[in-house]
Amino acid sequence: MEPPHHRGDLVHGEAVRTAATAVRGDRGVPTWLLASAGPGLLASRAVAHPSRPLLALMFASIGAASVADPSVRNRPRLHPLAVLVAGGCAVWFAGVLAGAPPPLPRGSLLAAIGLNTLAAVAEEALFRRFLFDRTFPRFGAVGAVLLTALLFAAVHVPLFGASVFWVDLGAGLLFGWQRWASGSWTVPAATHALANLLVVLR
Repeated sequence: MEPPHHRGDLVHGEAVRTAATAVRGDRGVPTWLLASAGPGLLASRAVAHPSRPLLALMFASIGAASVADPSVRNRPRLHPLAVLVAGGCAVWFAGVLAGAPPPLPRGSLLAAIGLNTLAAVAEEALFRRFLFDRTFPRFGAVGAVLLTALLFAAVHVPLFGASVFWVDLGAGLLFGWQRWASGSWTVPAATHALANLLVVLR
C-alpha cells in the first residue's frame, strides 16, 4: 500500500531535483561515486582499523559529500518533534533489552561521544539524505526505506559481525520511517546520535 501523497511528493521531488541540477551544473557529487565509496569506506573499518583522527576525517568527508547537493524535502506526515520522540523512545527501549555493552577504555569517553555522534550524522546524511533522495523517486517510500536500511545494516557486518545485521536492519527501518514521516533527514540523524550516545554511556 503506497503512503498517502506519494504521487505528489514524486512530482515535487523531481521538480526540486531538476531545479537544483540546473543551478549547480556538474558540480554535484556523482551518485554512483558516493553510493559506492561511502558504504565501502564504512565497511572497510573492519580491515583498515583507522585511528580516531582518520575515522573523524572519513566521517566528516562522507557527511560533507552527502549534503553537497540540495536535498528533496518531502511533505511531513507527522510533526517532526513527535517523530523524534517516538524514535528516541524506541532506541531507549531497544537499549534496555540489549543490555550493557563492553566498557570503554579509561579516558576515552569524550572522544567516543564525539566520534560516535559524528558517525551517526555522517551515516544518516549518506543513507537517509543522499541515498534516500535518489531511491525515493524510483522505488517509492517503502522501497527507499527498505533499500537504505538493508545497505545500512550490511556495512556494519564486517565490523561487528553477522549477528548485528538484524539489529541494524531494525534501526535502519526506524530511521527510514523517520525520514519519510518527518520529511527531513535531520530527525533520524538526531535519533541515531542519541542511540550512539546511549551505547557509549551505558
